[in-house]
Amino acid sequence: MRYLPLTGEDRGLMLRRIGAAGVDDLFADIPADKLLRAQLDLPSSKSELEVERLLSRMAGRNTPAGSVPFFVGCGAYRHHVPASVDHLIQRSEFLTSYTPYQPEIAQGTLHYLFEFQTQVAALTAMDVANASMYDGSTGCGEAVLMAHRITRRRKAVLSGGLHPHYAEVVRTLSRMADDQIVDMPADPLASEDLIAAIGDDVSCVVVQSPDVFGNLRDLTPIAEACHKRGALLIAVFTEAVSLGLVKPPGEMGADIVVGEGQSIGNALSFGGPYVGLFATRQKYVRQMPGRLCGETVDAEGRRGFVLTLSTREQHIRRDKATSNICTNSGLCALAFTIHMTLLGETGLRRLARVNHAHAVKLADMLGGVQGVSVVNASFFNEFTIRVNGDAAAAVEKMAAKGVLGGVPVSRLLPRGAGVRNLIVVANTEINTDEDRAAFVAALTSSL
Repeated sequence: MRYLPLTGEDRGLMLRRIGAAGVDDLFADIPADKLLRAQLDLPSSKSELEVERLLSRMAGRNTPAGSVPFFVGCGAYRHHVPASVDHLIQRSEFLTSYTPYQPEIAQGTLHYLFEFQTQVAALTAMDVANASMYDGSTGCGEAVLMAHRITRRRKAVLSGGLHPHYAEVVRTLSRMADDQIVDMPADPLASEDLIAAIGDDVSCVVVQSPDVFGNLRDLTPIAEACHKRGALLIAVFTEAVSLGLVKPPGEMGADIVVGEGQSIGNALSFGGPYVGLFATRQKYVRQMPGRLCGETVDAEGRRGFVLTLSTREQHIRRDKATSNICTNSGLCALAFTIHMTLLGETGLRRLARVNHAHAVKLADMLGGVQGVSVVNASFFNEFTIRVNGDAAAAVEKMAAKGVLGGVPVSRLLPRGAGVRNLIVVANTEINTDEDRAAFVAALTSSL
């Protein structure tokens, strides 16, 4: 039975009270091209048993990531997560805990969030990190808003190597606030001149490294150029494992660092939930969104933890809030912290080296395939290849052969110029020599 407690009369009364002519008026802020103009092609109703059978058949058409050679990345990566991580986060005291509205009695939650912040600050070489964001893309959007508050400017420059999903989140938030966005063209070769785009009215420059095409970027000259013009550098990453090997953004002059933490402790999970990492300089801490947990001692001198900073609208006046982040992805942050603790610095560095070595091996193998060339001059565990013909068609043919062989760039940039023959390929520690050989064979026969 459908649960519809309101009658047509009730809805009409509410609409009249707020001055709306109809329900559609409530969605006036949604762009017209994003609205459905017709009913979805779905059955009007089915029983619970029928729905279960239907969805099971649909799910059976999927190819699970762990069942075939898997080389998909572009912001979500398949890594090995130790069984101990899932075992620990399913303990009832962790699984049922939520955001610390009464922090003085949530010492366990505050403790692991404090450890999480410490790990993120160390990974990024920044002064302070918050107690997580929803995910990397929304963290990126919040970073741009934070830069606007700090600089009192309203224009952001987005690198052409920024993940298109992250860029779209920034554009959406900016459109609602009438902020300006300068979109640099998609750049598989990482040859863009970002410095030339930094004017005196620019609030921040957003650069990803490794970027969406896998290129490693030296952020130091960009940071120096930003600071000369009074702008901030926002450094973005989507592959957290890369921080075990490459120079961290904080050491290259970044003012705000944001990224996706899914790679550590969190499975692919059909796209979420994930965990956003966010770190900044101490002098900007009052403008940082989300929460900050701190360490202290109680009246008896015992170690304890407190919610030091929580500048969101549920805690302070709405006009003083720095974000509307309403949760901190706590369970995903805990999974990240447990896995990172198990790895330690030595383990993370070893894992990063294995990822890079596997990717180099695969790049050499693919570069030897007729009609295939590797685009990147440098990369971590992800790179872009150029193929003869349509990349999306080649990826579909490989999938039919039982190999998930990367992401066609045209899927991320459907209107992008010159991307029709590009595939982004990721190779992590889970891939074997047999997987790589299967990829080469499948790609060779798909071109």
